[in-house]
Amino acid sequence: MRRGNQKWTRRPRFMEGRYGADPFGRFLSIAGCVVILLALLLRSVGGGALSGLLGMLALGMVVWCYFRILSRNYGRRAAENQRYLDARDKVLCWFHLQKDCFDQRKDYAFYRCPGCHQMVRVPKGKGRIRITCRRCGYAFERKT
Repeated sequence: MRRGNQKWTRRPRFMEGRYGADPFGRFLSIAGCVVILLALLLRSVGGGALSGLLGMLALGMVVWCYFRILSRNYGRRAAENQRYLDARDKVLCWFHLQKDCFDQRKDYAFYRCPGCHQMVRVPKGKGRIRITCRRCGYAFERKT
């Protein structure tokens, strides 16, 4: 076997047993790049102290990203990624709810249940009605 082929077969083995990239790692690397650009923009405007602080934050994010990629502790990295995905989904769900409420604002009124804080949708133009929450059964009156 030629010596050049051995060099290429060793590189993939370097990542064996390591965690690798995941959505949280991609978020950290993109956010680190954005913070670096923001720090450079502030430095050009004249915000020296804040720019240095943002630069250190960006460096920390990039180092943490590479630490996660090269880590051999699958359990911890998977738990971190799951916490990130849960938080991201919570934020995305809120934005989707706001979009749906905005799209349906002409035909429906939206109220929060005082008992469980579930969003309740009722038709508009019915006057004062009694609303029963499907989740907890709490009944309350509102004007539509």
